[in-house]
Amino acid sequence: MPTTRKRRAGGEKRTAVLDAVIDVLAARGYENTRFTDVSAAGGVAISTLQTYFGSREDMVVEAMQVFTDREVEALRAVSAAEADPWRRLVACVDRSLGNSESTRQVLVEFWRSAMRDDELRDHGAQVWARYRAPFLAAVQEGARRGDFTLTHDAAAVTDFLLSALAGLIVSRVQHHPTPTPADFRVILLAQLRLMLGVDGVEPRTES
Repeated sequence: MPTTRKRRAGGEKRTAVLDAVIDVLAARGYENTRFTDVSAAGGVAISTLQTYFGSREDMVVEAMQVFTDREVEALRAVSAAEADPWRRLVACVDRSLGNSESTRQVLVEFWRSAMRDDELRDHGAQVWARYRAPFLAAVQEGARRGDFTLTHDAAAVTDFLLSALAGLIVSRVQHHPTPTPADFRVILLAQLRLMLGVDGVEPRTES
């Protein structure tokens, strides 16, 4: 059974320190995010970091957990702002395509680290389920309302969509040749329309 790391107190200042950890993590990666780097970036003493987190590993793991929780909540807010199922799906897609470079870096570090860390793996499974939920709910609601005519199971459509978005994130972090977000969006939404039986062509967005 995986061991859950003990979390320590710290209040608002500790939250600010976690933000600094996330910034360093995006720039340097999991293995190279050290107390000294975070101390320099956040203007906090190494002894304070040790008090807050105990170990470098615990500090980085908690920062990744906080970061991914924030991503889930941000997506949930985007989803809640759209009543129409199709517009809701498009808004969620656009949020993913509009992620900053640092966000993509942290996400890939999280996925990579979760392969080797039981606590992160368990957290990742929970995060994925929560992140997936608004997409799946929109597909299911659209089908119930008659807006969508599904050619595949709602869960399969959702998983295809999320896999495509995650794959683009990895490719962009690796600097592989990839379409621009605008071009990818046109292709992805066209395919999504086919799977949902939705007519029309989505307008392009700025790259």
